Amino acid sequence: MLRLFAFLMMLLASPGVFAQDEGPRGIHATEAVVTDTALVPHARPSIVAGELKTQRFLILHTAKAAGAARALATQIEGVRDNFGAMLGRDWPGTTEIRLGVGRQEFEALALPGGKPPGWAVALAYPGHQIILLDALSLNGAEGPTTLRHELAHVALGQLAKDWPRWFQEGVAQNLTDERYSVAHYTALFRAVTQERVFHFEDLSDEWPDVPADVEIAYAQSAAFVAYLTGKHGAAAMGLLVDGVRAGEPFEQAFGKAFRTSLLLEEQDWREGLAARYGWLPLTTSSALLWLTASVLCVAAFWRRMRQKAARMTELAAEDAAEDAALRLLAAARAAGPLPVDGAEPLSPALPWPEWPGATTPVAPPNPSTPSQPEALEGAPEALESGAGRPEDVEAGEEPEAPSGEFELDDEAPSGRPPKPTLH
Repeated sequence: MLRLFAFLMMLLASPGVFAQDEGPRGIHATEAVVTDTALVPHARPSIVAGELKTQRFLILHTAKAAGAARALATQIEGVRDNFGAMLGRDWPGTTEIRLGVGRQEFEALALPGGKPPGWAVALAYPGHQIILLDALSLNGAEGPTTLRHELAHVALGQLAKDWPRWFQEGVAQNLTDERYSVAHYTALFRAVTQERVFHFEDLSDEWPDVPADVEIAYAQSAAFVAYLTGKHGAAAMGLLVDGVRAGEPFEQAFGKAFRTSLLLEEQDWREGLAARYGWLPLTTSSALLWLTASVLCVAAFWRRMRQKAARMTELAAEDAAEDAALRLLAAARAAGPLPVDGAEPLSPALPWPEWPGATTPVAPPNPSTPSQPEALEGAPEALESGAGRPEDVEAGEEPEAPSGEFELDDEAPSGRPPKPTLH
């Protein structure tokens, strides 16, 4: 997901933000080619501790690189077979590969007069069919690609001479599958949107000086060779190799092999660049859907995390407030109420419950009404005489007054409304 998101940001960035002072990336920053055929290999370097032979390779290695040499010997023949399938031809002779560990051994294995640059971990001598490698680079992610790239230079150097620079680099990158990298697509996207695609006649002998233009030159060379191979096939590539080997100029051999001129093929290739490397494929491909979905997922994830963090902060504040209130309440209960006029501290006051009807006003006591103790004193006589017994009063009737009239005491509590007197 993170890789897709970074790729989208690179493509959507403004063309002007690409740095112009950065050099070639990937294996182009670590490999070199020495085309001086005047170099004469001397006797085997003294640092060589052993050798391994295969059908078409001789691997010389130092004592520290013995393990890397054995691993390379099991794979190198299959790599060469893939080259023949693309070029339609295999180069003759035995190719020598020299392996050392570390910078000191790497330089000690070089040909006299052909010391490798300080930044290189791989070096090819196409005229002598020799490849120089730092065995430590083979363990990296780009190690096998670097080896195939150097092997491609040796193959072209042995098959024919005077190849255009763009063709050499294009073939090497297709043999190593470098043209499928994100860096190449980004370089071509930048070239198409800025209209900075070079003409191949300008890339025949020299390479651009500006590092950003070097990236474009590598990318368009790989794309054009892939276009030629896909359109004409390996058989036509073989005819091109045969023509250049026979001493024909490259453009003449190109016309015989592909039945068209280099200029017309370049024009056809340029016409399809916008459809393959412009904005259109980004807006119509399924990759954009996945990229958009990835961006939305990342945005939703961060939004959810922010909401969760805000909620956790809110809950923490609430918990802190409740803890503070509980501490204050506990301190107040422990201290008790304040004493009055120097008296002993009173017990903490408890809240008095509000009973039902507490808001109803209560009439003041009637002086003529006997108090509760007096009423209790007269209760035995009333029970003995049978007055006031429940069975003497019919349901729904009021107690009869001595005068035989039903009436209510005006001084009775006002719990019920007074009834009229009956005569």
